[in-house]
Amino acid sequence: MARTGNRSKSGRKWSAQVIRTSNAMDTKSNIFKADDPAKIARSLKNSAVKSHRRKGTPFQSAMSALNFYINRAGKNLSDSRKNLLEKAKDELRKAFGKDDDKTNKDAEK
Repeated sequence: MARTGNRSKSGRKWSAQVIRTSNAMDTKSNIFKADDPAKIARSLKNSAVKSHRRKGTPFQSAMSALNFYINRAGKNLSDSRKNLLEKAKDELRKAFGKDDDKTNKDAEK
């Protein structure tokens, strides 16, 4: 039996519908393809702060957008690209003054 996975009757993935219909913040085109983690973080922060359509804090919205992209790319994301996006998460934490939280959690492990 063929498995349909996350596709609807039209053959589209649920994530495509989320991107089309979501009332979340708007991000700069192709920002996740940038080669500078700090640039990605700055752009996400600016988008999150300017957005009036977000439900959580600007930090939560920006980090959620980055995680959504990483998770949806999945196996198609090269190790080097994934590492760059993980660095962008660290830069995002710094941009919002959250870098101490991650340091404390790492120290507790």
